[in-house]
Amino acid sequence: MIQVIELFKSIQGESSFAGQLCSFVRLKGCNLDCSWCDTVYAKAEPGVGMSPEQIVTEVEKHTTRLVQITGGEPLLQDATPGLCQLFLDRGYTVLVETNGSVDIGVVPEKVHRIVDIKCPGSGMESSFLKSNIEKLTNTDECKFVVCSIDDARWARAFIEEHDLISRCTVFLSPVEGSMGVSELANFIIENSLKVRLGFQLHKFIWGNRRGV
Repeated sequence: MIQVIELFKSIQGESSFAGQLCSFVRLKGCNLDCSWCDTVYAKAEPGVGMSPEQIVTEVEKHTTRLVQITGGEPLLQDATPGLCQLFLDRGYTVLVETNGSVDIGVVPEKVHRIVDIKCPGSGMESSFLKSNIEKLTNTDECKFVVCSIDDARWARAFIEEHDLISRCTVFLSPVEGSMGVSELANFIIENSLKVRLGFQLHKFIWGNRRGV
């Protein structure tokens, strides 16, 4: 069984798939405690036990073809890779958002992995599993959520040190209420960074609430 916090249909708000109709499967549990976390409930609330087949059946009611499995940290649950494969077998495009602290190699090859590399402002910058870098491919994405210019500088150094641009698509996204989108955009321009500016489209549409 998989412990599920919520399951809903919405507009994909982040990543290179932003703006597309998408089903979301939010799983229970997280092994980190980021200072700016906006999904604390995924760690704090009890989940609902569902089989992978039950989850797929519920998502099929949405009539979407894009699904994101997220958390919390979805790869803490052993059944997550099998759930990904079930969706793939039914022709879905599958995204998995992970905090990068666990082995991303357990995810089936055709899944698009969105790896959130934690900056110092999160308090969790030492959590990233460096061995995951070698497993990144051009279908994956890395995201740095930054809450200050210091975070942005740290992200720039990490990107350069590990040559992330040559491995995958890279996003820099601001923490809501801590750093403005324009401030981060200016940093990207001034430093000629070959990254994408990201922000949470769903919050722009509906505000800071659950299930969207």
